[in-house]
Amino acid sequence: MFDQKSILITGGTGSFGRRFVKAILQRYKVRRLVVFSRDELKQFEMAQEFPESKFPCMRYYLGDVRDGSRLETAMRGIDYVVHAAALKQVPATEANPMECIKTNVHGAENIVQAAIANEVERVIGLSTDKAANPINLYGASKLVSDKLLIAANNIAGGHRTAFAVVRYGNVSESRGSVVPVFRKMLQDGVMKLPVTDPRMTRFWIRLDQGVEFVLKSFGRMRAGEIFVPKIPSVRITDLVEAMAPGKGYEVVGIRPGEKLHEVMCPGDSSHHTFEFLDHFVIAPTVFEKNLSFSKNIDFSQSGLGERGHGVSPGFEYKSDSNSDFLTVEQLRSELGC
Repeated sequence: MFDQKSILITGGTGSFGRRFVKAILQRYKVRRLVVFSRDELKQFEMAQEFPESKFPCMRYYLGDVRDGSRLETAMRGIDYVVHAAALKQVPATEANPMECIKTNVHGAENIVQAAIANEVERVIGLSTDKAANPINLYGASKLVSDKLLIAANNIAGGHRTAFAVVRYGNVSESRGSVVPVFRKMLQDGVMKLPVTDPRMTRFWIRLDQGVEFVLKSFGRMRAGEIFVPKIPSVRITDLVEAMAPGKGYEVVGIRPGEKLHEVMCPGDSSHHTFEFLDHFVIAPTVFEKNLSFSKNIDFSQSGLGERGHGVSPGFEYKSDSNSDFLTVEQLRSELGC
């Protein structure tokens, strides 16, 4: 579905963006592939790997999602948008709340307005498990971002633009995740790795899995869904043992805004959550009656024809009660330890 289409990705120089661009270039013949980000150095470095001379479809646009007019210019002629730009570091967003809101909330609003103005066909926003029952500002800002993107289907009016959200957990290979932090500590010769709480669990997804899920969600989406992949969980103590066998850990205490366990499908949303073979869909709850997309959609069937079913009342998809946990051996295999 991406052949001869024009695609824009915000935050395109990040870990996800680079892997997404690589997958698109390897598998499809797109008309244009636009990397939109605010860091000129990262764009320069990315252009060495994916130069316009070798990949004529590539375009690099400097800009910030806080700048609505720049976004509107960048989206001219674009068919699909992946919105990956965000401020994500929990301690930094707790300490700089207005900067977080400007990027994560107002940025999402600008995405909506620019996409509708340019008749973009489909928009998918990347979210996080921290947006479900949030306790920190990052999670709360991403919850608002999700709400803005889902509600945008109601304000699109006669425009063709449809919006959806993809929500998943910790990306094992992304910058800022615990894995590269632990690796650096081990290289520096630390005797014990720091653990905030030995009971802690997290959802776990590889970068290539995240990219694949987003690509598939473009085909699955109708309008207004939150797509949640079925992925394994990891115990932090197992991760430590996989990366530093026999060394043990040092308990340093939970940081501000940090949870013991993460949720991706809250129990309060169970009445409009559908389970499919390899993912869940949280359907939207608010529709404008006079819009054609709205409540006539059967969210138990995806755009690819897959069939799902409603979950039981109160169902939660939570990292500590997940039926699938990676073992220490599996973690070592995935991380190449």
